Amino acid sequence: MELMKSINRKLLILIGCVALVAACSSTPTDTGYTYKPAQVRVEERARLHQHYRAWAGTPHQMGGLSRRGIDCSGFVYVTYRDVYGMRLPRSTDQLWDIGEEVALRDVQTGDLLMFKTGFKQRHVGIYVGDGEFIHASSSSGVMSSNVHSPYWSDAYRGARRVAQP
Repeated sequence: MELMKSINRKLLILIGCVALVAACSSTPTDTGYTYKPAQVRVEERARLHQHYRAWAGTPHQMGGLSRRGIDCSGFVYVTYRDVYGMRLPRSTDQLWDIGEEVALRDVQTGDLLMFKTGFKQRHVGIYVGDGEFIHASSSSGVMSSNVHSPYWSDAYRGARRVAQP
């Protein structure tokens, strides 16, 4: 009888510890950012890649919003509208002011990457994962690049996370 009580007590302690660990691991961090489960990130990445493939190679055109020509903030605007169903500001300057700042080591699929590419020129792209981001380059149009390449890592200025459904 005493053996059964001891086993039951240990079992209750074990169940309590497992529940505590599970609760702690699922509690949002104090950063205020919503954790995206792996399946959500995979689906989101797939939607972004599909959108990118439809736009890849579209030439750069300042102020453009069509497949005849688009600029970097226009590509972000169209992508968020079509992939996330969200309306973001149309200008790069306004995009620098929305959402929450995120460290590069913490970026997630869908976060905005901000760059300074000249004295007054700013650039924006959308992170898709594994160091890659999609954007409308002034020299090559809509393309994918690596944020860790020498050019982009030198121009990198920050990342922003906007509320995503």
